[in-house]
Amino acid sequence: MSHPTVDRWLDVLEPLYAIFRLPPLGEPRSPAVRKAQKHDHVDWTVVDEPAARFGNLVASHLLKWAQHHRGTQWRAVELRYFRDVDGLEVDFVLTDPGKGIAFVDCKRDDAEVPSPLRYVRRRCADVPAWQISAMGRRTSRRPTAFA
Repeated sequence: MSHPTVDRWLDVLEPLYAIFRLPPLGEPRSPAVRKAQKHDHVDWTVVDEPAARFGNLVASHLLKWAQHHRGTQWRAVELRYFRDVDGLEVDFVLTDPGKGIAFVDCKRDDAEVPSPLRYVRRRCADVPAWQISAMGRRTSRRPTAFA
């Protein structure tokens, strides 16, 4: 299937509230990164693979949170994702104009904090960064998690 055909289908599905798109954070130098948008399903239960379903569930709730804040507090909160030119990616970024609110990365199981999350944490030390897991058993908050 060609890219224009896929784009047209996505353009049809979005206004029908079947999917929503997430643009990358900022204006990357690479046109390929700038144009790459992720999409998630509004109804996350249609996703078969468990890890992807969990990520879609989180995306749906973060989108609702962002829309709530746009509607009630006159803020321009947006849900995006982070990807740099080297391919480092964090699942979600909540932004307010000119500043980040939070970075969120989803994992199915407990896992070590991934290097992309560590990277954005070093670059944006004042912005909270969370890793959440669907099947995780650890509930501790360790200040050294991002060391």
